Amino acid sequence: MHRYIPNTERDQREMLDVIGISSLDELFAGVPEEIRLKRPLALENTLSEMEVNRKLKALAALNADTESFACFLGAGAYDHFIPAVVDSLLSRQEFYTAYTPYQPEISQGTLQAIFEYQSMICMLTGMDVANASMYDGASALAEAALMACRETRRAEVLVARSAHPQSRETMRTYARFHGVAVNECGCADGALDIDDLKNKLSDQTAAVIVQTPNFFGVIEDLTEIERLAHAAGALLVVSCDPLSLALLKPPGEQGADIVVGEGQSLGNPLSFGGPYLGFFAVKEKLMRKMPGRIVGQTVDRNGNPGFVLTMQTREQHIRREKATSNICSNEALCALAATIYLTAMGPNGLKDVAVQCLSKAKYTRDALINTGLFTPLFGKPFFKEFALEYKGDVAALNKKLLEAGFIGGYALEKDYPEYKNAWLAAVTEKRTRREIDALAKAVTA
Repeated sequence: MHRYIPNTERDQREMLDVIGISSLDELFAGVPEEIRLKRPLALENTLSEMEVNRKLKALAALNADTESFACFLGAGAYDHFIPAVVDSLLSRQEFYTAYTPYQPEISQGTLQAIFEYQSMICMLTGMDVANASMYDGASALAEAALMACRETRRAEVLVARSAHPQSRETMRTYARFHGVAVNECGCADGALDIDDLKNKLSDQTAAVIVQTPNFFGVIEDLTEIERLAHAAGALLVVSCDPLSLALLKPPGEQGADIVVGEGQSLGNPLSFGGPYLGFFAVKEKLMRKMPGRIVGQTVDRNGNPGFVLTMQTREQHIRREKATSNICSNEALCALAATIYLTAMGPNGLKDVAVQCLSKAKYTRDALINTGLFTPLFGKPFFKEFALEYKGDVAALNKKLLEAGFIGGYALEKDYPEYKNAWLAAVTEKRTRREIDALAKAVTA
């Protein structure tokens, strides 16, 4: 194949003739002389399309991606299987190019998709109303804290230290500019310390915030937490993994006032950390205090069904400085992926995924403990993620596993200094028995 080398002078002349100017100096007349580059650009020789593809594939092969490596890393973002129908429908032009529906009357398809998303989130969480999605799970949790303060007219929230560290940090960032104090409740055996919660609750507490399954994968018992929070006049905010709700009792049935979470596991790829989506659901009494927007179903004057933005308390509309939040984009494309995923899986498929995550996580945990190199960090029930203490250096372990074709677990010491050499592993439905057995063999190599 012959490489095309352009005739620079001829091509320049043709370009200048087309745009109607006489020289390159005239073309760049608007650029000050002192900031112009006085030498040719340091570019490599031109490549054909075939050569570019080959080069890019070689560069991509250097990445430890989840197609080539078995991933046991979670800590908030998970390697779940995504059915082909999700990307197929998501790539349709009317969805892929759609942005926030500012003119809802001409965005019926987008609005219906959001309405279906809201309905499914309500079914999963056991709540009455869900909004049209948030930026991500962390910002959803932060918005929930601020909403609780607005509702209770209090200025302090208590958050479990077992909640995701980055979500807690995001909450502090939001709270800093709203005069809200964020205090933490400690951990006991990997879960919220009930005694610490009792000691820290006061008549200034707007919300008790807990994540279940929490950052360690432990399933929190909400019964006593709910009783203590409501007895103190505070709201109960629960962050959860939506896939876990196919097996676990929904937070809405356990007294939660606000339920939020990260929706990445519902048909959205890892994508190096985003974009993701946050879901946000509340009891009906709190609906008008909820940030973001809500799509509702109605009928027009001829009785035909239609969809509308029923609530949009945004700063870009009439609320201005009284807006509940500054949520601009509702992550509609990511929410649509979640909607397609939930529709394709159905209740039985979703439950099957959850059961596989649970059973494979237990199998992996047992296999690692049986190597004699790990001991359980906690003794409480878990879902798809678990923490172990490694008899060695976790960084060296993960390096060894990477060389063997595995993306290892998360070093808890990064966020929890008290858990030295602790290793947080996640196991999804994608992991096979062969991969799990190979992992257990690799750690002993």
